[in-house]
Amino acid sequence: MEFEQNMARLLEIVTKLEQGDLTLEESVALYEEGIKLSEACSKALEQAKLKVTIKQEEQGS
Repeated sequence: MEFEQNMARLLEIVTKLEQGDLTLEESVALYEEGIKLSEACSKALEQAKLKVTIKQEEQGS
């Protein structure tokens, strides 16, 4: 469930940044949070992809 929560938060951040009514400090803080969330989501996707690949290879042999 963590992946879905991270993606939801990332979408919130993008929406807030696109609105453009934040201070510079708020924007930078949200941008930094977004980068961390993006990295966590990418890592989770890579792990899921690896699991799928391993399962496919197991079934193929």
